[in-house]
Amino acid sequence: MQNSHALALTLAAAFSLVTTTATQAEVYSKEKLVKVDKKEAGGGKGTLSGEYAFTRDQPTKDQAIKEISWLTLQPGDSIGYHKHTTNEDTYIIVSGTGMFRDKDGKDYPVKAGDVTIVRKNESHGLVNTGTVPLVFIDVIAEQ
Repeated sequence: MQNSHALALTLAAAFSLVTTTATQAEVYSKEKLVKVDKKEAGGGKGTLSGEYAFTRDQPTKDQAIKEISWLTLQPGDSIGYHKHTTNEDTYIIVSGTGMFRDKDGKDYPVKAGDVTIVRKNESHGLVNTGTVPLVFIDVIAEQ
């Protein structure tokens, strides 16, 4: 349990500094993140609860990170299997357990500390298979 808590704190600190330039860093405090709930995300079940530093419509064309957020799926809820045609998507599992479906349709159990990546033109999905909320950081990037 201590390792999960330490990981969560480390990830929270990393999340606070999204991008750095020679003269400044962008900081998105937890209190100012934009809360958005998405019903049946990607064709999934239930509600995906999110806290976003920014959403895909905000970065400029030359910024690689297009969206970054804390996401939560309740037990039994899911993000449906969907394709990323223009971007890549990474999940960093903070707490809980789930099942990740990869580009080939193969399922993999995931838990705190695991990282998943789907590349451009690949598909993925995620379901909370546990009894507690599945919390993860989502980073979407595009070249």
